[in-house]
Amino acid sequence: MKENRLQPECIRCLVERQLYAYPADAAPDKQLDYMQRLLGLIAGARRDVGVPVLSREIKRLKEELFGTAEDYTQIKRHFNALMLAREGEMQSCIEAAADPLLEGLKYAFTGNYIDFGAAMHKVDEQQLDELLASPPPFEADEQTVASLRADLLAAKRIVYLTDNCGEIVMDKLLMRVIRRMNPEAELVVIVRGDDVLNDATREDARQVGLDTVARVMDNGSDVAGTWLEEISQEASHTLKTADVILAKGQANFETMRGCGMNVYYLFMCKCSMFASRFNVPRFTGILTHDSRF
Repeated sequence: MKENRLQPECIRCLVERQLYAYPADAAPDKQLDYMQRLLGLIAGARRDVGVPVLSREIKRLKEELFGTAEDYTQIKRHFNALMLAREGEMQSCIEAAADPLLEGLKYAFTGNYIDFGAAMHKVDEQQLDELLASPPPFEADEQTVASLRADLLAAKRIVYLTDNCGEIVMDKLLMRVIRRMNPEAELVVIVRGDDVLNDATREDARQVGLDTVARVMDNGSDVAGTWLEEISQEASHTLKTADVILAKGQANFETMRGCGMNVYYLFMCKCSMFASRFNVPRFTGILTHDSRF
């Protein structure tokens, strides 16, 4: 029996966020059509696909009824530039740390705050500054960190699955740490195959210079996360032949957990469902392994 990835809390959140998410000037009959079809999508959704796949279908419904969906291009460029301006400062902190890998992981999960999905209606730049200055709690037991360190040192192919723009600057810093730990390994970074909210694509990877630290490919999919049923053959082969995978963000966890690969998930618990699942306060960072699910 397949696992229920779709949870009651997720349905409530989707309804609250999406039920009235149509243009203010939409005709009443279009509003009604949207509401009924939205509720039909949710009611008929496969329980094993979870929110990222369902959100893609809702986006397509909006595009069909109302035209082009919301454009996040300027938001993505803004947060990429904002974090690039702080890159040197963060790099210095990582280099000065007693454990650069652990420090890099902390910065990487803190960057996961920059998210316009996952119950985040907006990104508060003041709160982001506060989180960077004083990172929130990080739930990563010593055994998991030690296991990740050993896997990174022994790997011949390392795959890094990104999540959001802005955040990918911190990902680049962590990738530099990984490069220094294991300069002989092939390091591949995989971004989204098409625009999904403020998720990183090839264009964003070029803007922040991810291509200077790793080989960049996209996953061929417009689903937030890494929905293995739909990604490209190239991305699928790359994942299957990886010795270790580091997957950023809640969406990657939602779409991949239980896949059986050597995946370490790194994310910030940004919604109440995740905070409850891991029994931590909201905005806590999590590092965990696929074998636990």
